[in-house]
Amino acid sequence: MLTAFHTDLYELTMMAGYWSAGLTQPATFELFVRRLPEERSYLIAAGLEPVLEFLEQVRFTADERDWLKRLPQFAHVPADFFDGYLANFTFTGDVWAFEEGTAAFANEPIVRVTASLPEAQLVETALLATIGFQTSVATKAARVVSAAQGRSVIEFGARRAHGLGAADQATRAAFIGGCDGTSLVEAGRRYGIPTSGTMAHSWVEAFPGESQAFEAFGRLFGDSAVYLLDTYDTLRAAAGLAKSGLRPSVVRLDSGDLPSLSRQVRQILDAHGLEKTKIFATGDLDEHRISALVSGGAPIDGFGVGTALTTVSDAPALGVVYKLVEIERQGQRVGVVKHSPEKQTWPLRKQVWRTESRGRFVGDLIAADDEAGPPDAQPLLRRVMVDGRRTSPPVSLAVSRSRCRVSIERLPNAVKSLDAPDQYNVTTSATLESRRSKA
Repeated sequence: MLTAFHTDLYELTMMAGYWSAGLTQPATFELFVRRLPEERSYLIAAGLEPVLEFLEQVRFTADERDWLKRLPQFAHVPADFFDGYLANFTFTGDVWAFEEGTAAFANEPIVRVTASLPEAQLVETALLATIGFQTSVATKAARVVSAAQGRSVIEFGARRAHGLGAADQATRAAFIGGCDGTSLVEAGRRYGIPTSGTMAHSWVEAFPGESQAFEAFGRLFGDSAVYLLDTYDTLRAAAGLAKSGLRPSVVRLDSGDLPSLSRQVRQILDAHGLEKTKIFATGDLDEHRISALVSGGAPIDGFGVGTALTTVSDAPALGVVYKLVEIERQGQRVGVVKHSPEKQTWPLRKQVWRTESRGRFVGDLIAADDEAGPPDAQPLLRRVMVDGRRTSPPVSLAVSRSRCRVSIERLPNAVKSLDAPDQYNVTTSATLESRRSKA
């Protein structure tokens, strides 16, 4: 569970500074991605529900406040900041956001936070870490699932994740992105995600022979048993299993020449009346290897993807940022901008409008929140929190997963290409550009 201390120190020093300077007026921050990683032409927004849970419960405990007081950076901060302001702290702001599973693009505000300046500042780190990581994994999962072209994909990456907390978040995001299940038991329990597992090579090696290992597993697990074939000799194992009298539902290939081995294993299974037995492949797979297997006609029915998915190995860091865009001064909303080279921002609160034609997305418009959208366009930022409380009950992962599937279906095919994809059409309104030039 996230706490108030899941933040960078400078968020807390700025909070103390704002409070001391009397800067507690409303302010708006927006979270967005400046540039998409290489080979990415879209993102799948994820991580919102954990963020809302964090915002609803974030507090400073007495122990945390006492610990902060002892830091040298806070030596001159008045005691009332800790014993008054932080002791009574709750998040009381409003949040607008893309719903989880929604396709997003560079420079589009995925989350917008309006709260008192100290409150909005504090939550930056938690929002960036949660939204950034889960969006990255959900996007990777969507690419992998698209490459599989209807074949099942299971997330197998907990053991390669950067810690079990990351594994839990990655599993959640991968399910939103389209994976059918996970090997991580805790994620299955917590989120209701279907769990899936096979056997390790150690199971086979623990028995005097492969046949004994398979028979013992089959007796205990029946139709749910998945038999690993490549501990010693893949084809010999397939032949032995086929002749054993067992009726395996699934066999697993984890190494070797998968196109060739899958074809030969399929022939062996079919020759023994096991046409319904499915072949499941694992072993350092990603969307490119899966695409090659599918396009090459390999008779593989499903894939387990671990390292590439859970660590997002080809793009492990998503350039997500959280920037101040508006602050209230003398009762007026005032836009603020950053003019740093290649890091410019747009002022004031924004809305993103999406236009569709014939069931396909054709373009997005980033506009000021007080502008009307184009005819028939839909606003993507929805109000999800008012005064620190959700506007509706938590959304199920099944709903977010379905939304992701629809998003992917409606993206132009050229934008979904794994290699050299087209860039989706995102424009900025003339009004917003004018306001930036004047800010």
